[in-house]
Amino acid sequence: MNIKKTIIKYFLTVIGHSIFWLVIYYFYAYFLGYGSSNTKYVNLFSGFLMPATILISYFLIYYLIPNFLLTKKYKYFILYSIYTFIISVYVIILSILYGLIYSEGYKEVETVPLTKTLPFIVLGVYFVVLIVVSLSLVMHNYNSIVNNENLKNKILQTQLQIKDQELRFLKAQIHPHFLFNSLNTIYGFALKKKDEAPEMILKLSNLLDYILYQIEKPQVLLMDEVNHLLDYVSLEKMRFHDTLTIETNIRVANPTIQIAPMLLIPFVENAFKHGDIIKGSLRVIIDIKTEADMLCFRIENSSLNEHSDNKGIGLENITKRLEMQYPDSYTLETNQEANTFKVELMIRNFKYLKNE
Repeated sequence: MNIKKTIIKYFLTVIGHSIFWLVIYYFYAYFLGYGSSNTKYVNLFSGFLMPATILISYFLIYYLIPNFLLTKKYKYFILYSIYTFIISVYVIILSILYGLIYSEGYKEVETVPLTKTLPFIVLGVYFVVLIVVSLSLVMHNYNSIVNNENLKNKILQTQLQIKDQELRFLKAQIHPHFLFNSLNTIYGFALKKKDEAPEMILKLSNLLDYILYQIEKPQVLLMDEVNHLLDYVSLEKMRFHDTLTIETNIRVANPTIQIAPMLLIPFVENAFKHGDIIKGSLRVIIDIKTEADMLCFRIENSSLNEHSDNKGIGLENITKRLEMQYPDSYTLETNQEANTFKVELMIRNFKYLKNE
């Protein structure tokens, strides 16, 4: 198939060049014979100019320009251009002399076979060469632009594929980390034979359903993400019992707002995993609200100062996800205050996440 395409391309190139030089031949005939009725003489003489014109043009566009001008070897290009000009003038004059000799027999009595003098004929040849070189440079520039665009598209596609693989890897890290914590809690309840174990299994089942069917989507409804988050909180309430003080404030103005799945749960998970029980209670506050084109998520948990540097793998992974999914459109701040660790996430320009 590639050989066939190559042959067709080569054939079309030959046809195109042949048509172009045929047009140049008629240009010479018109240019040299304008005002003359001796068409046979002019046509034959024009034919003698064609080999020199083609030779000079192809030498410039296939050797001199690609090897010296386009490679920025300007000194050599200027030097060889001077040599080419001197030799080409000699070749053109030689072609004109042979043309005059071999066309002598076609002169008609009392007619002027050529209406242009020698300098004009030489200038005419160089005019054609200039056109050929100009067209060649234009085509080279066009091909360079097309090749650059194709290369950019390939690079962009590769980057998107790499980002997609990175995102899948980060999501895959969330699953075992989250499931390990939940199953560990249920295991503890099962050992103690507590009545909450079946309800915890049901909650975990809902969470697994969300993970299996929603995590691969690029966007999910914000309220689905919030409900997923609240199911997780319910599991933690069962685990901590009276040692947990939790406050949730959910204010979502538009129910059609969407968000990347599993984006908020790592912050909540981190609060329970690394939070500290102070004065007999682990305190967690979750605040989610939307304002115009912005999502504001804030969570804080009781935490001792010596644990301020322990943010866990969850926050590290979610920062990478935010950078890939919301570049230049989010701010994430973490702050350790007196016995309190705070996280505040703001996603700006949130309108584009809404359903039309």
